Formats: sequence, structure tokens, C-alpha cells
Amino acid sequence: MTFRTISLVIAAALACSSIPLCARAATPPSAPGTVSTSTPTQTLPSDRVKDTLAAYQQWLDKLDQRNAVAGLATAVVMDDKVVFEDTLGYANAATREPVTPETVFRLASLSKAFATALAGVLVDDGKLNWDTKLVSVLPFFRLKSDGAAEQATVRDILGQRLGLPKNTYDNMLEENIPYEELVRKLDEVSLTCDVGQCYGYQNVAFSLIGDVVYAQTGQFFPQQVDRRIFFPLGMKTASYGREGLEDSKSWARPHRASSGGWIPFEPKEAYYRVAPAAGVNASLRDMEQWLIAQMGGRPDVLPQQLLETLHTPEVATPNEERSTPWRRARVSDAYYALGWRVFNYGGETLVFHAGAVEGYRTMIGFLPKYHVGVVTLWNSAGPVPTGLLPMVLDSLLGLPHVDWAGVESDAPATKAATTAKGKGKTRNKGKTASSNPGTNR
Repeated sequence: MTFRTISLVIAAALACSSIPLCARAATPPSAPGTVSTSTPTQTLPSDRVKDTLAAYQQWLDKLDQRNAVAGLATAVVMDDKVVFEDTLGYANAATREPVTPETVFRLASLSKAFATALAGVLVDDGKLNWDTKLVSVLPFFRLKSDGAAEQATVRDILGQRLGLPKNTYDNMLEENIPYEELVRKLDEVSLTCDVGQCYGYQNVAFSLIGDVVYAQTGQFFPQQVDRRIFFPLGMKTASYGREGLEDSKSWARPHRASSGGWIPFEPKEAYYRVAPAAGVNASLRDMEQWLIAQMGGRPDVLPQQLLETLHTPEVATPNEERSTPWRRARVSDAYYALGWRVFNYGGETLVFHAGAVEGYRTMIGFLPKYHVGVVTLWNSAGPVPTGLLPMVLDSLLGLPHVDWAGVESDAPATKAATTAKGKGKTRNKGKTASSNPGTNR
């Protein structure tokens, strides 16, 4: 690929890693509960940080050489500073428009964390409560069991524990059936467990929070997020919806692979119809500010107590421990919090989420104890970049190196993974299992 912008700030990283990091510390979750801030923060060795950033650059260079993605933007944030930033490839391969740090991507399911953050801000304002009953504010809300519907709360929909089968009505959403119709058909679906008792990943039901926000504030959900989250955090290019994406000065088209390279196509509308679950567009620069805020660097917008609530495990998701090679090797406990996943990653707490809609993939994760996080956005369906984030985490934590992305040799990452099975893991024998584990779509 021809176009590339790189910013590697090793000096800043060394400055950050040589002093105590101002982070929210957390012990690996063995069961749902409050993520504590009382544990002293820890410092990553400066040489390890320097080596990690240099290695990340090399991995991205190889990714670029192999033309493994149409375009990609990624950053590492540490101690409220951007210590690494890189973009490669094209926002539009047909016109050769390059990806820059200001290029806007679809975030897909990374959008859920913005919905839960707004809910938390409104809880702090007294506009609603985590335990607000849905039936008390949404007259149309029904489940197949009347008793279950009467028990369902804001926390249940945002914590993916409403009791519905995973991804309920996503297939119909993809067939362009309106959200408003689907959400009124939830009472036709048999529940897999009682409300609050098991995990079932949702997009349609999760987006009920948008209706709750409108009912309680009189303002549409995207307007509230723009006013309470995007604007105060300086997320200047963030928006909701396909129109917001296409109105951006620079935006990444989705691409599909062909024998001749990458071919752009028109963004699909379906998941924009569930805005709280999958409607946000944002650039790398926006997401750097979001990472800083999620790691406690913007208490004026997201107070520490609110962050603890958002990142506290709500329900066990044991299937997430086995969904990819790196998770099988590194993750020993997995939970869903409020718009975030919480993993025990090699003995450390990892707050994480991934997203995917046709032509876009996204990943974000951070280690609260060390105040360091990674975000990656790309505009093609290739899975290779999904292995980069765990490679960075492994290097930062001093875990055995594994080429999870398969960029260092021709051998697939799945084969390399067998050599690392069990290494660097601290399994909690007393973890709680979900009665109906689901997987992210």
C-alpha cells in the first residue's frame, strides 16, 4: 500500500511508564461484583513498553505489506496520552483516498458503551435509575411472560441479561424490518431463563435504552449522546447513522476482497436502525479521547464512580473464553458488564469489546491497573487485525509471545496458538457459569 501515516511516541511512552500510572486498579473478576479502586496502581517496565511499541510497528508494517486490510487506524493510549498512532491503507480503495487519524469509521457494537455511558450520566442526573422498570416508562414493552416483563430493568437490557435467546431478531433486522416493529414482537419469543439470570447478547432489545432516554428526557437518544458525551470529550467527528457517516469530511467505505484487490461498496443500513447498539461513527482521534475517558482521565464527563459501575461484571459469559485461539489461551474468566466485556486476561483485568458489521471491524480494550489501552478500526472483513490487540497486551504484560495475527510467518495463528495453550493463565476455580451463555455476533 502507498499511503501511510505513522506517529510513534516512544519518548512519551517511556515518560508515562517510568512513573506511577494514575489508573483505576482492578483485581481479576472471579464473580460479578464491584471493581475496586483501592488496589494500588502498578507501573509497567519502561523497556517493555518501548519494545512493545516498536514491535507493534513491525507487525503493522507486515500487515500493510500483505495488503491484509483495505484500511486501518490504531492507537495505544497510556496515562491519558496517545503514545502510538498509526494508519494504513485506504478509506476508499477506488479513489486511493488514504486513511488518516481523522477518517471516520463505523464502530458497530463499540456503540454500546456510549449508550451505557449516557445512561449512567442520566442516572447521576436523577433522570432514571439502573433499576428503573421498563414497563414503567415504555407502555409498549412486553415479554412472553408478563411476570418477566414486569421485572425487567434498565440494567437488564444494558447488561445483556433480559432472558432472550442471543441475537433475537437480528436476522429480521438484516431483512430491513423496522426496529419499531421488531421491538413490539419481543413477546412472541420464548425466554431462555428468568430476567437477570443468564446472558443473551442483543441488538434489538439493547436499543430499548433509546426509547427509555426519550421517555425520560424528551430528547432523542443521539442528541443526548452528542450533548453529554461527544461534545464535552472533544469527539469532533463522531456521529450517529449512515447520513452522519457519509457527511463526514473523510469516511472509510466498507470493502470486500477480490482477486484484483479491495473493492468499496455502499454501507448497509440495517444496524444503523438500532442506534444505541450499533449506530456510532467515529475517527481514531475520537476513540483516543474515548479511551482516555474510559480509563478515568475525564472525570468531569465520566466520574470514577460511574466508570466502576459500567465496568463491573453483571453476568458470566463462559463461551467467550473459547471463541478465539487467543481467548482460549489467555482468558480464564469472562463476563458482560454494562456495554463492556470484562476478562481475566493472563491474570489481569481486561475491559474489552469488539464490533462487526458488513465491511467494518473494530476492537477496543484496556488494562485498568496499568492505565493502558488499544483501539483498532478497519474497513474490511478480514480477521487478521483481531490478533494484534492480544499481541500488544501479551508484550506489555510480559506473557509468552504468540503470533496471534499470523503476520510473522506463513503459519496460521491457530497453529501457533497451540504452543501457548495454558501459558500465562491464572484460572479461577470458583468462577460462576451462566445458565445460557451466548456469543457476540
